[in-house]
Amino acid sequence: MAKQRAARTRKKVGGKKPPAKGSSPARLKAKPAERGSCVGVGGPAPSPARAWTFGVHPAVAHNRSIIENLPAKTGKSLEQWIGALRRGGPKGDDKARIEWLEGRGVGHTSACIIVERAADRLGPWCGESEYLAEAAGYVDAMFGGKKAWLRPLFDLLMEASLGLGADVRACPCQTIVPIYRRRVIAQIKPGTTSRLDFGLALGDTVASGRLIDTGGFAKKDRITHRIEVREAADVGEELRRWLRVAYDRDA
Repeated sequence: MAKQRAARTRKKVGGKKPPAKGSSPARLKAKPAERGSCVGVGGPAPSPARAWTFGVHPAVAHNRSIIENLPAKTGKSLEQWIGALRRGGPKGDDKARIEWLEGRGVGHTSACIIVERAADRLGPWCGESEYLAEAAGYVDAMFGGKKAWLRPLFDLLMEASLGLGADVRACPCQTIVPIYRRRVIAQIKPGTTSRLDFGLALGDTVASGRLIDTGGFAKKDRITHRIEVREAADVGEELRRWLRVAYDRDA
């Protein structure tokens, strides 16, 4: 009799085993919520990425200065050193090529730039127009693939940072986006595929609330703290307050 009752019950629910006692059929059928672009689980689909005007990274001017001073310091221009390296220097190994140049009176940083340029690398980092032509591409690549959903959070952080004043600029690298006033005051970096790390230059400030001490002050790094950003609400009053502190410290 028990088997017959079970068979009749299965027939009533379409041949499937009935839900366990106390469970909800709706819960059993529910699909996991998709991760939102800005507001966490269940949020809206990503909005189109905003187009930002970026500033020129200070490293570009530094590299240009080194290149321009090569003739006075070494007796040869960048092009002449590249020619000498290609004709008589070691092949392939960057370290050996740098040492070869250093053995001929070229400083280490200058030797690194010569080796990079000889290998057709570093181009965007030696000219303002070249850098600006590549800057947006660095950001696009940074937030491609599985990290694309973080792009709206990046836009919120950019808006908060550039909104501090006309003297603030963002200068992308390939893995981070530093925010400058006179010096770096903040830094946007994909921490994982599920969050952004918003770094801040706060010196020996004691961490509290959501502010995390990175150990940077002890290591003499410019970025000393960070705040994790996983949803739009994380770019709120607390984060903006610490960002303002970092901005004011660099007056």
